[in-house]
Parts: sequence; structure tokens; C-alpha cells
Amino acid sequence: MTEENCIFCKITQGEIPSAKVYEDDDVYAFLDLSQVTKGHTLIIPKTHAKDIYETSEETASALFARVPKVANAIKKTYEPLGINILSNTGEAAGQSVFHLHIHLIPRYGEGDGFKPVWKTNGDAYSQEDLKNIAESIQNNI
Repeated sequence: MTEENCIFCKITQGEIPSAKVYEDDDVYAFLDLSQVTKGHTLIIPKTHAKDIYETSEETASALFARVPKVANAIKKTYEPLGINILSNTGEAAGQSVFHLHIHLIPRYGEGDGFKPVWKTNGDAYSQEDLKNIAESIQNNI
């Protein structure tokens, strides 16, 4: 299933060129045009899913199963010090292309062009608060 105006669907169908890294029946991986760091790769399902919320377990299983394969190929090729695995869902989270995708961003050290930053609120929550939050989420699984 594809979406007519989705740029990533058009990439998987060969309508838009890409620097393909990996492809099989379910998944397509290609270099991100932005190349935050050398080897920055996107992995997408060939079946259109807007984001993680709209992704079936079957599609997610196929997609996430390929992450280690592609990550290890990047590691073998460029010997990064580490790798960030990132996926944004929704505009508030920074999603700009509304087709589920996972970023593999190789890390080469301080000043390599990528710096994930967040402020933790760990001290704001007691163990009881954490228990209640966890139970609230569990009730919706």
C-alpha cells in the first residue's frame, strides 16, 4: 500500500532517485539527503504508514528487524564511535515526512554535527508517581 503524494513511497517505487543502501520485499534503506553525519541512513517500510501510531505490528516487526543489519553495515564501513537510532512521530516531535522512518545517525565524536539534547525531569517524579504513570500506560496496552 502506498500513498499517492508521499515522497518516501515514490522513492520505494523508483519514481524519485535515492542513494539506496538496502532493499528487500518489506523495507527500503537509503541515505538521508541531509547527511547529519557521514552514513546517515533512513530505513522505511515499503508499506505506507504515516507514523508509529499507524504502523501494524507486522510492518514494525519487519522494519525494526532490519535495523541491526543496516547499523552493522554502517559500523563496518565507517567505524563510528556509536550510532543514534531515532524516529520522530508528529510535528511536535520534529516529523517532517509523514511516512514512518528510522534515522541511523553514525556518531564520530564531539562536534560531528549532531547533538541530541533533552532536559530530564527525573527528580520531579517520586517512585509512587512513576508507578502510577506506568500503570496508566499499562491499562492502555
